[in-house]
Amino acid sequence: MHRKMEETIGGSIVIGELAKGCKLCMKGAKMVLFITGLCTANCFYCPLSKERKNRDVIFADEVKVNDIREALREAEYIEAEGTGITGGDPLIVFTRTIKAIKILKEHFGSSHHIHLYTNAMLLTIEKALKLKEVGLDEIRIHPTREEDWRKIKIAKQAGLKVGIEIPVIPGTFNSLKRKLKLAEKLKVDFININELEFTPSNAMNLKIRGFKLKRTSLTAVEGSEEEALKVLNWALSNTNLNIHYCPSRLKDSVQLKNRLRRRALKVAKKYEKITDEGLLVKGIIEYEGNLIKLANEIKEKLGVMNDLIEININKRRIEVSPEIALMLNSIKLPRKAKVFLIKEYPTEDRFEVFRIPLN
Repeated sequence: MHRKMEETIGGSIVIGELAKGCKLCMKGAKMVLFITGLCTANCFYCPLSKERKNRDVIFADEVKVNDIREALREAEYIEAEGTGITGGDPLIVFTRTIKAIKILKEHFGSSHHIHLYTNAMLLTIEKALKLKEVGLDEIRIHPTREEDWRKIKIAKQAGLKVGIEIPVIPGTFNSLKRKLKLAEKLKVDFININELEFTPSNAMNLKIRGFKLKRTSLTAVEGSEEEALKVLNWALSNTNLNIHYCPSRLKDSVQLKNRLRRRALKVAKKYEKITDEGLLVKGIIEYEGNLIKLANEIKEKLGVMNDLIEININKRRIEVSPEIALMLNSIKLPRKAKVFLIKEYPTEDRFEVFRIPLN
């Protein structure tokens, strides 16, 4: 059978079949359930922030939650077709992880696709069978020690669909070839090789090992993609594996953008415009005086409908559509009222990324 490299809709490269979890991720249709920051490994390239690393906290996408049921709201906001459970290592909080899978499957139905990332240090046949029983669709193992490779046999024995996740560290071509040969021998269902990334938390560890930032990227490590392409070319004629190369740019330019758009479509108010990147654009009037009185004056003078203007009590401002914000120069506003056009994320905290003063 003729094998070839193909570019995905997200700009990544696949040989063979792309895992379903990856397909949904590219669509922005997967909620990321960060179930704990606790981990048994200590990888020098770990990208986790200080807010999460080695801390027993839970996040649903960017939202910190207290329990799994709180995460359902975030999944509904993005109309999630699946969930990726990650950490840390979810197996450290095994009872919580099992509960999460059960709740997600009960709430969204058995077709809600769930994959889980683990280093498998804590994986036993009992745990693997339990994961299979509650409906885990994919287990993605990142073996950090030689002895962890035998855990793949355990996962396969339990009937789980097994993938392997490997960061592409420049200069490790021979090691990567050996891992791919071993993966094929163990009959894994797919392999993801991931471009190595700089983050604020791992930057020092990468720098002291001589790694540099790729000139065309804000996060990618120089040489990682070249090494990955070398591995793909070798795998093409030397293995029958389903193998996927996931570049760092896919996460922001495709996966995050699509997920933000899905959330924006769900949470945007009538006066907020959605950009191609999934951000929300609107006008704001910041004023220390009487906001109710000012809002009523704007409505009266410009004939603004109630659903195109709102008082944000928490942020002490009036919010309007971009069009209305541009019209405010035609009326007399209080001297201390400041008008801006802003862009913000459609996330829980509505993080602002851009503002232009209009007066």
